[in-house]
Amino acid sequence: MCDVTATKDTFPDLVGVPDLGELAQASHRLEAAPASAAVRWAHERFGDGIVAAASFQDCVLIDLAVREVPDLEIAFLDTQYHFAETLWYVEQVRRRYNLNLNVVKPKTALDDMWHSDPDACCGIRKVEPLRRALEGKAAWMSGVRRVETPARSQTPIVSWDLGRGLVKINPIATWTDGDVEGYIRDHDLPVHPLAERGYASIGCWPCTRPVIEGENARDGRWAGSDKIECGLH
Repeated sequence: MCDVTATKDTFPDLVGVPDLGELAQASHRLEAAPASAAVRWAHERFGDGIVAAASFQDCVLIDLAVREVPDLEIAFLDTQYHFAETLWYVEQVRRRYNLNLNVVKPKTALDDMWHSDPDACCGIRKVEPLRRALEGKAAWMSGVRRVETPARSQTPIVSWDLGRGLVKINPIATWTDGDVEGYIRDHDLPVHPLAERGYASIGCWPCTRPVIEGENARDGRWAGSDKIECGLH
């Protein structure tokens, strides 16, 4: 992800790079605005050229997004190693909002790569499927938040995703855990069934465990290793 204050001349070999100054201005303007404003800006700017990627750990981003854009495409990456509870939750949320849901699966058979090479596993089960989900799009939206990890602490609301050649929008980047909990409570959103069992961050079952008191929410992901990201962000 590049600095959105750069200019087009910074990347003369890329075709279709938007005005990065425009992105920087939008990000600055949306910093103190409601998250819904970022969704609205993205839709007004890119129309049907935007897709929201959702992990279905919760449905906060989905609720925000479809309130503004009811038919927004939502992409769910079915790694084939999700908890049964996650798949149940996806269906519950899909029915609640009548989602325009695109379920994208990996182009590989089940294997044990998660055990021997988790980075490669994420690559074929998350990164490559996301690439297909974003084909033909101009922008994508995620629920990444700054408080989740130190690596995400500088996440802008709007930026240029250099690796994918798309604009990326993170409407709830500034939200705290308390903001998320309050939104879920205030809007009576369905809660992932594993959340009540200590799973503060929910990914694939081989690489996710409940957290204990005093741990960060992401400590339950890839526990016992130095891996902190799956490669999507």
